[in-house]
Amino acid sequence: MNLNEKKWLVVYTRPRWEKKVDTLLKQQGIESYCPVRQVQNQWADRKKDVSLPLFNSYVFVRVNLRDEAAVLYCMGVMGYVYYMQRPAVVRDNVIDEIKKNLALYKDLEVVNLEGVSVGDRVQVKQGAFVNQLGQVVQIQGKNVLMIFDNIHCALVTRIPFQHITIQNLNQDNKNATK
Repeated sequence: MNLNEKKWLVVYTRPRWEKKVDTLLKQQGIESYCPVRQVQNQWADRKKDVSLPLFNSYVFVRVNLRDEAAVLYCMGVMGYVYYMQRPAVVRDNVIDEIKKNLALYKDLEVVNLEGVSVGDRVQVKQGAFVNQLGQVVQIQGKNVLMIFDNIHCALVTRIPFQHITIQNLNQDNKNATK
């Protein structure tokens, strides 16, 4: 590989340091990109538009072999994201696609479903149906469509993903035999 050939890599940052790391890297002359989305936060007394990172704790850097080490010395950078024992390389067209989609879709958001899939048994941990058990019927963005067990009717509702926990089937079976 050519020493001067630049490629996009992903660095892992301290929590909530994405924009700060992006600024610090740019001050050092290193090309970096922290995709942000605009969100309106509501407080009791006011509303404010804020920019939040699209990817929590990740910043993209475009570096050559010589600059790779300099990135690691930037305050707030924890290290590179690795794939197959090498820093993960992101193709230029992927970065361009992220930029294009952020410009086109203002409400773009990355949602991590952490292993929830259709058919999983889940429990609601907050909201109107707190502690209710049910089964995931469909995943719609950051909401899950689920059927509840104990309501004695076919009630289907949409619950935000962060309001559910996956139930361990072995634990359910142990509780049923007691």
